[in-house]
Amino acid sequence: MADDLPENAPAGIDPTTPTFARVYDYFLGGKDNFAADREVADMVMQLVPEAPVVAQGNRVAIERAVTYMARDLGIDQFVDIGSGLPTASNVHQFARAANPDARVVYVDNDPIVLAHGRALLTETGVATFIQGDLYEPRKIFTDPALTALLDLSRPVGVVLAAIIHHVPDERDPAGVVRALHEFLAPGSHVVLTHLHDAGDDPRVEEAKRVLQSGLGGSYFRHSSEIERFMEGLTILEPGVAHVTEWRPAGPTGPLEHPLHTQMVAVLGRKD
Repeated sequence: MADDLPENAPAGIDPTTPTFARVYDYFLGGKDNFAADREVADMVMQLVPEAPVVAQGNRVAIERAVTYMARDLGIDQFVDIGSGLPTASNVHQFARAANPDARVVYVDNDPIVLAHGRALLTETGVATFIQGDLYEPRKIFTDPALTALLDLSRPVGVVLAAIIHHVPDERDPAGVVRALHEFLAPGSHVVLTHLHDAGDDPRVEEAKRVLQSGLGGSYFRHSSEIERFMEGLTILEPGVAHVTEWRPAGPTGPLEHPLHTQMVAVLGRKD
C-alpha cells in the first residue's frame, strides 16, 4: 500500500484507508483506487463474485432516472450529492444527452473525488464540483459555485445514488433526506438508490459484514424503510423497485442471483 503513495496519491490523500468512492470506482472498472480499496472490494467479491453487478445496476438506474427527468419532465438542472469519482458515464452526460441545456453540480466530501472531478469534469456553464456534506444541506445549496450555475427558484433533480445506505439509523436517514426539501422548488424530484435487505443468503450476510468492518458502515434496509425516506414527496411509479426493474428500457429477465435484488431505486416529486 505504501507504494501507492508517492506514485498515485495527491497531497493530503491517505491511500491506506479505503473509501466508499474508491471501492465503488473499482467495482465499475475504474483506475482511481488504491490497494486498501481493492482489498475490501476483493474480499466482497470472493464471497459474492457478482458484487460489481450491483454497482453497474445502480449506475444504469441512475441513467434511467436522470434521462426521464431531463427528457420527459423537462428538468434541466441537477445536483448529484455524494457523486463519487468520475466514471465513463456521469450524470451530466446522461442529462445532456436527453436535454442539451442541462447543468449539473456534483457534491462530495472526499478530497480525491474533488481533485479528480475538478480536473476531468468541470465544464464552464455545464458542470462543476463543490465540496459538501450530506449532513449540511444549507452549505451545499448556498455554495456560490452552485448558485452561479443553478436557479433554485426552478425545479431541480437531486441524485442520491448509493449514499443514504451509509447513513446509520442514529443519524436519522429519513430526516437527512427530508432536510433537502427546504431548498427545492415545487416540481423538483429526488432519485434515491439504496442497498436492499432482500433475504438471508449467507454470502450476502457475509458481504454485509465485510462492508461494515472495512468501510465503517453500509446498511441494508427493507423496502418499506426506504420508502419512508421519501416522506413528503410523491413517489412515482414503479415505487421502490430493484434497479434492474426500475423503468427498464426492455424486458428485465429473471433475477438469477439473490444479490441482484440487493439494490433498489425510487423517485419522488416535491409537489
